[in-house]
Amino acid sequence: MELTEEKLPMTLSRQEVVRRLRERAEPVRLFGESDYDAFQRLRKIEILTPEVNKGLRNDLKAAMDKIDLKYLNEIVGGTEPGEVDTQHDLKVHEEHTTIEELEALRNTLGTGDDEGDQEVIDKFLRFLLGVWAKDLNSREDHVKRSVQGKLASATHSQTESYLKPLFRKLRKKSLPADIKESITDIIKFMLEREYVKANDAYLQMAIGNAPWPIGVTMVGIHARTGREKIFSKHVAHVLNDETQRKYIQGLKRLMTICQKHFTTVPSKCVEYNAL
Repeated sequence: MELTEEKLPMTLSRQEVVRRLRERAEPVRLFGESDYDAFQRLRKIEILTPEVNKGLRNDLKAAMDKIDLKYLNEIVGGTEPGEVDTQHDLKVHEEHTTIEELEALRNTLGTGDDEGDQEVIDKFLRFLLGVWAKDLNSREDHVKRSVQGKLASATHSQTESYLKPLFRKLRKKSLPADIKESITDIIKFMLEREYVKANDAYLQMAIGNAPWPIGVTMVGIHARTGREKIFSKHVAHVLNDETQRKYIQGLKRLMTICQKHFTTVPSKCVEYNAL
């Protein structure tokens, strides 16, 4: 008999589930919801909105502190009247490419050239970071100095730091095959401006469809019937380790940026919120 999603073990106590739901300002129990249902709801919330986690809040605070330090240095250093002040602008990595050139490469993705796929992924993600940075740098100075303005700059800096391990793997051509396959699908859909399909591919990678607890890829020393069902591709990568969780979250932010800047028909768009 195959295990189903409903038979996944409840790995947290009810008290811990309640504590984590309250930390996220979520109801501790919905009408007709069992303890197990509440645990499953928490699991989905933690995957889809990880920013509320303390570790991520601390990262964002560090990025905010860095932005504040730039403004403090600017005040201490002073700026001459009429001088263009770019001291607190975000660093833009010029990729010397255009969206049209990148879109022309989409047909090469997923054709068996792993190194070529990783080059396109690396180039496109860096291009999106640059587009985002230029957009933030073009804001009025009083907007940049506002709380929301500094938060937006800090979010970009945080995302850039989250993606560094991914860029390192892409540069060394050492991205694990199953994650590379998932990200290749996401990037291809983004270049086709099929944002609904890109979001579906993202959720498949982030949540997975494994009939086993997240992280389980071996259940014994012998191969058994249904072994392929727990191949690592079917296990949610987003919770495998902190580094992967962060760069997958960074990828989700760039998906939002891509949709905002490179629009398409509404039926192919995902409803997105501010970063």
